[in-house]
Amino acid sequence: MSSARSKARVRAVEILFEAEQRDESIQDALNRRRDNSTSKINPYTVDILEGFYDRAEDIDEFLETYSQGWTLDRMPAVDRNVLRVGAWELLYNDEIPDAVAVSEAVAVARELSTDDSPRFVNGLLGRLQKVKPSLLDLN
Repeated sequence: MSSARSKARVRAVEILFEAEQRDESIQDALNRRRDNSTSKINPYTVDILEGFYDRAEDIDEFLETYSQGWTLDRMPAVDRNVLRVGAWELLYNDEIPDAVAVSEAVAVARELSTDDSPRFVNGLLGRLQKVKPSLLDLN
């Protein structure tokens, strides 16, 4: 995983995870990351975070609806946030081909989470990809 966008996805997952763990806003987590790091935040990381924030309610509803027996609360926190980034790219970022959004999310899960996570992420995002046209008609 070496492209700038791949790294931006990982940073977005990390910031979403931090915000959730600290019970703070995504913006506060992003600002803290900016204040406490010498490295610049990739603009695509900000695009992902803002995109998710704008669609968080819909994305979380879709993930829970299509996760087949898993509530968001039951999902491991890393997986939940990988799925949020992947679902935003899949459903709302027209610059990213669907297959790339899914495979990149699987790669992030492979890097940051458990051995079972890539299969779980792939399965859930694959289900969302199949129903994408009907999901976007609702919005």
